[in-house]
Amino acid sequence: MKGNILKMQGALSDMSQGDVNRGDVNKNEPVQYQLPIGDELLPMNGHIGEAIKLSYEGEINCVACGRKTKKSFAQGHCYPCFRSLASCDMCIMKPETCHYAEGTCREPEWGEAHCFQPHYVYLANSSGIKVGITRGTQIPTRWIDQGAGQALPIFKVANRLQSGLLEVVLKQHVSDRTDWRKMLKADAEPLDMKAIRDDLLSQSAAEIETIQQEQGAEAIQLLDENVVDIKFPVSEYPEKIKSLNFDKQADIEGVFMGIKGQYLILDTGVLNIRKFSGYNIQVDFI
Repeated sequence: MKGNILKMQGALSDMSQGDVNRGDVNKNEPVQYQLPIGDELLPMNGHIGEAIKLSYEGEINCVACGRKTKKSFAQGHCYPCFRSLASCDMCIMKPETCHYAEGTCREPEWGEAHCFQPHYVYLANSSGIKVGITRGTQIPTRWIDQGAGQALPIFKVANRLQSGLLEVVLKQHVSDRTDWRKMLKADAEPLDMKAIRDDLLSQSAAEIETIQQEQGAEAIQLLDENVVDIKFPVSEYPEKIKSLNFDKQADIEGVFMGIKGQYLILDTGVLNIRKFSGYNIQVDFI
């Protein structure tokens, strides 16, 4: 199969897109992955254990406008789109710096559709405990993309700015980053996520109250949800992590050992598919 690839689509069999809570959890069912190639979706789980070859055809198309680009920016964008799209602005990475109210949003309509929607502040366990934020419509996708074995929503808020303000407070006590190398070496050791949440809320009570007063108590909703457990389709984790890169080698091949987050795990190394969104790739299972 050949075409421009996008980040893999992952789904949990017992959780619909946008659901916060899975209810009855079936821990034995792993994430089901599909790789978008051109206009098709390639199911990946059934090929674990087979030899795989991925060949970069030397062409990159912007994921936003489709034009050819010699270099990819922000996971698949050409430079003009990287400079002009609101989805590529720094406030996406640092939502507490949202500048919509100043009238300087790159695309106000896009901001209204994506940033002024309910967001969640959550804890995730991938390479250890971390705090993160996501739009409600990106649950559980965000957790899957981060390779989280456990996730727990703790706040529901009215917009992205508010989620960023809460994240800034909480990340004084826990990380907001995933150690991708550690994440790819093993399943995360289970943690008492609710106990960690309660401890964080206690440590941050004064700062959280200040945000509620400034933003409106009705906009900041404290949740009491169950922990979401996520299993990834990995037959064997690598002892050493070697990063594979289409910009350095056009042909990548090896035995396909599984997927975690947005990484293909081969016996020859790991490949971050999301990083190469827009690349024209030929995929063959041998």
